[in-house]
Amino acid sequence: MSEERSIGLVETQYFSFADPPNEMALDSGARLGPITLAYETYGELNADRSNAVLIVHALSGDAHVAGKHAPEDRKPGWLDSMVGPDKGFDTTKYFVICSNVIGGCSGSTGPSSLDPKTGEAYGLTFPIITMADMVRAQRELIDHLGIPTLLAVAGGSMGGMQVLEWATHHADRLRAAIVIASSHISGAQSIAFDAVGRNAIQADRAFKDGHYYGDEAPARGLSIARMLGHITYLSDESMRAKFGRALRNGGEFNYEFGSEFSVETYLDHQGEQFVDRFDANSYLYITKAIDYFDLSAGYGSLDKAVERIACKVLVLAYSSDWLYPPHQSEEIVYALTRRRKDVSYCCIESDYGHDAFLLEVDVMRDVIGGFLEHALPDQICCHEASDAGCSDDANPQSPRGARIDYDRIVDLVDEGRRVLDIGCGDGELLCLLIRRKGIDGMGIELDQDRVVRCIQRGLSVVQADVDKGLGALPDASFDYIILSMTLQVIQRPDVVIREMLRVGKKCIISFPNFGHWTVRARALLCGRAPVTRHLPHPWYNTPDLHVLSIKDFRRFCADHGARIERELPLGGRGRRAWWPNLLAEEAVYVITANSAEEIEQ
Repeated sequence: MSEERSIGLVETQYFSFADPPNEMALDSGARLGPITLAYETYGELNADRSNAVLIVHALSGDAHVAGKHAPEDRKPGWLDSMVGPDKGFDTTKYFVICSNVIGGCSGSTGPSSLDPKTGEAYGLTFPIITMADMVRAQRELIDHLGIPTLLAVAGGSMGGMQVLEWATHHADRLRAAIVIASSHISGAQSIAFDAVGRNAIQADRAFKDGHYYGDEAPARGLSIARMLGHITYLSDESMRAKFGRALRNGGEFNYEFGSEFSVETYLDHQGEQFVDRFDANSYLYITKAIDYFDLSAGYGSLDKAVERIACKVLVLAYSSDWLYPPHQSEEIVYALTRRRKDVSYCCIESDYGHDAFLLEVDVMRDVIGGFLEHALPDQICCHEASDAGCSDDANPQSPRGARIDYDRIVDLVDEGRRVLDIGCGDGELLCLLIRRKGIDGMGIELDQDRVVRCIQRGLSVVQADVDKGLGALPDASFDYIILSMTLQVIQRPDVVIREMLRVGKKCIISFPNFGHWTVRARALLCGRAPVTRHLPHPWYNTPDLHVLSIKDFRRFCADHGARIERELPLGGRGRRAWWPNLLAEEAVYVITANSAEEIEQ
């Protein structure tokens, strides 16, 4: 880390509130006070106080998110790679805040704090806390700092749960939410791992029912809990690459029960380090808060819970994360989509497992930096999109040269409508529709790099494989669904089009015409699979799974309950072609469902 990009030296600050008789009410019914929160800030709060970003930490985190407390510190803050000048949370633009949660052990009130009623450490007399309690305390801090509305709240793992709590219960206090490697509910597997960790701590003889302060700490139990937890942060791929079956000392077994394998000594080290900086009681309380978390509690369903969210939402998952796997993030994403919320989702390819949210810095910098840029007031998405002709960079399957179907598609969409672009590439078509027609647009795209580019442009995009269907989207939830130059690469076009007709009131589909005379001529005269401007790939590496003609598509619509409203056969330079099946290089169709019964066939 270069000095120019470092946040430099920072100082922990403290804020106290909830003095008796004004203690803070907790979800358990208990009251807690006084409360102290340790926090740090980075960057400068702007004049209208609109650039504040609150970062909330995971289980073992603290307020020290970036920089160093002293020049001789061995390590900077736990997210230093993402917080600082020109980083994902750019401190030349944003005022970044991070506080230690209540129940923690790094300066905020927790079980190791003194109970003012007894003058001794709380221990297990400290009240049980929840995510909602943690967030209530954070809101007190934000009020103390004089910030009416946060630009964003961001957090990974347990931090993501706090973000969801902010977005649903304090919806008027933030413009954007960034949920990273998290879940809307703690499932059985997560609870099971936490329970084993708590049991390890409580089984330690030094635990003494939580009243070990001033005496020997339950280090062995806490170390085992950390070792177990740390396994869930890794992945099979990362452990195999980093350790395999390597032995610590040479290649011979010792034939004893000490730690021999490299992975064993690694876990030993993680446990030993952890007990030097964390309190065993805090581990009990915080893991219990994680286990209790269920965003839908009190609402009846996740959909009803997220209905309360009023801000932009970015959800990030990681492909090898098995603690909070991608499907749990997708449950959040599709609930938000069903409620027509502004949500973007990217599943980042990584072998690091759950820890990827701390390690995949390059991708996170691009996607989070781009998302935050468009959360600022008065930011316009697609500001760099041109009204001139579009390149084929937006879609890897598009014909080389200008995308002549884009102008026709834009003309077919009415102003101000809700549009879903399937296979949206880097968002060029959505940008044109937003600029020219003022649509409410969303994209679906499988390629990670193109998803990131869409988010950087301020577009709402969900990373998904359309071949797995649109089943999470409700009927008639979009005015238009667009599938441009993507039909031929889809595995089951019949299934996808049926879903499009269900979800969209109108569907716009463009595709290259395999019946064009040049294709016929090259196949007939050369006896080889044709390569043309619209079918540019040789047979052995083509992404095209299906080739169809205009006549094929007409027959498909007739056989599958789709009514053709408009047919635009396009020749060179976008001119309308006569004798379509022979002279049109590509075609654009507007289709609708004849009836709900026919769609379901």
